[in-house]
Amino acid sequence: MKAVVLLSGGLDSATVLAVAKNDGRDCYTLSFAYGQRHSIELEAARRVAASLGIVEHVVFPMDLRLFGGSALTGDIDVPKDAAGAPGIPVTYVPARNTIFLSLALGYAEARDAREIWIGVNAVDFSGYPDCRPEFLDAFQRVIVTGTRSGVEHGEPRLIAPLVTMSKADIVRRGVALGVDYSLTHSCYDPDARGLACGHCDSCILRKRGFEEAGVADPTRYQHQLYPERL
Repeated sequence: MKAVVLLSGGLDSATVLAVAKNDGRDCYTLSFAYGQRHSIELEAARRVAASLGIVEHVVFPMDLRLFGGSALTGDIDVPKDAAGAPGIPVTYVPARNTIFLSLALGYAEARDAREIWIGVNAVDFSGYPDCRPEFLDAFQRVIVTGTRSGVEHGEPRLIAPLVTMSKADIVRRGVALGVDYSLTHSCYDPDARGLACGHCDSCILRKRGFEEAGVADPTRYQHQLYPERL
């Protein structure tokens, strides 16, 4: 069965790709050069795709910096040591998963893929509204009412195997499937060498996941080379 897998290059999306491969899917991976703060995650996505032997990897270019409105696509500082703070953080990119899934849907229809896999998580996450089961259910309704494949076959189906898992459980699942997490990148605000800051929401959740899973964290953090940045 053909499946489109959204691949950011981070921990969650790499795990989802491994799960899809393990479930016997022929995977077509889709990443986005959307004007994010750095290209390091796209390099990670390419590494992950190559390591897991996908059918095709597409990097779709767009520039969400034209809109801004996020610390990832505008001149706004990335919050540090603020994981768990109330409200939706400034790292939320307006309508990002809606945009990404819409393009993944077009890609899936063009490739006759019956599924779209996405690594959203509603347990250990930063409070983004487009990572919740309610959002996925709503987008599935868009698929079945607004596309030829949806009207004719009720497909593609959205698959989100991590949505109710903790970050530790995600790490354990990926390790069991042989995911090389040293190939992945999660930090919102790495330095020029690609070293993770260790203090943004994504870094904190990633570190906590490895710690709680009892798995060595392969991430290269800035403070490991520059102790004064602790």
